[in-house]
Amino acid sequence: MSINLVLVDDHPLVLNGLLQLFSTEQDVNVLACCNNGETALQSVLQYQPDILLLDLKMPKMGGLAVLRELHQKKVKVKVVVLTAALDEDDVLEAIRLGVRGVILKEMAPQLLIQCIHKVYAGGEWLEKTSVGRTLEKILKRETEMQHITLILTPREIDLIKLVAKGFSNKQIAEKRSISEGTVKVHLHNIYDKLRIKSRVELSLYAQSRGLI
Repeated sequence: MSINLVLVDDHPLVLNGLLQLFSTEQDVNVLACCNNGETALQSVLQYQPDILLLDLKMPKMGGLAVLRELHQKKVKVKVVVLTAALDEDDVLEAIRLGVRGVILKEMAPQLLIQCIHKVYAGGEWLEKTSVGRTLEKILKRETEMQHITLILTPREIDLIKLVAKGFSNKQIAEKRSISEGTVKVHLHNIYDKLRIKSRVELSLYAQSRGLI
């Protein structure tokens, strides 16, 4: 059985290279080649491929926008993200939106072919040497955020972010339309919960947990 693909990249040379690569694979069938997110979305809806190989960074409608649309429309397609560089926030959102594989453009072509086969078979591909460290950091940050939301209220987390950005109690009070005394009460509770004694410690805590 053939693996049906839709390829998406805004660079003609890359797109042509992908087409040539998969044309040598007898069990892979390329249904469409797209150079922007809009045609990618249309092609997925029209052809219903097994796998969408998607570039993240594109003009007009980027890869993340395509993923959001597919997620909203509940389109069942396995997605592999092909990217030149990893952005933690982009990768994290892509994974949240159901991406099954992440691979860098610098990787050997054979690894991309292996990735496609593994994802098609129901697995995931997160190439460890290049993607693993970033994903470990992302997952650690996610775990820490889950822990933070268990011990701190949304208001307290909001105040931590403002403190970490250098706002004074008075400025925070003005921004959030509360009294300066209320800000002090919240900060006292935060210090108590996190066992922190100063604004400097709180700022370092926020930075290390990815709150800012």
